[in-house]
Amino acid sequence: MRVEYINPFVETSYQILKEVLGGAAVTRGDLYLKSTAMPVMGVAAFVGLAGDVEGRVLFDMSYETALNVASAMNGEKLTAFDDLAKATISELANLITAQAVTKLHELGFKFDLTPPALFAGEKMEIAAMGGNAKSVEALIVPLITDCGKIEVNVAIRERV
Repeated sequence: MRVEYINPFVETSYQILKEVLGGAAVTRGDLYLKSTAMPVMGVAAFVGLAGDVEGRVLFDMSYETALNVASAMNGEKLTAFDDLAKATISELANLITAQAVTKLHELGFKFDLTPPALFAGEKMEIAAMGGNAKSVEALIVPLITDCGKIEVNVAIRERV
């Protein structure tokens, strides 16, 4: 996975979280690679990528973090992971990926996004793309905020 694909997602995630969380502290944890199926923390916003590259970006967080983020973004305390909270987390994923893809387009990469899909539940896992589990590794970027931990999970490869 080329670093040119990853940096815009990491930088944009950091910047937008600082913005939408009202200047809250956002710190980046240690990056790590994962090539096998991995569990999801509870709420995951999934955005697919297609074009010069293929893959996906996943924003993974616990229910508590999702509620805290949605509350901060809406300026009111949300107590249930309802339609407003779900729409807010989907919009967060949309904001981040749209800006990251704009940066990538400026670098000459051409690809499109799928609308965010939101998954919520216990004991879910995300598996590697395609039949070959080693074909794409996911880079996991933990972002620690006052609202909780959000993992930006990026798995992108050049189209063959």
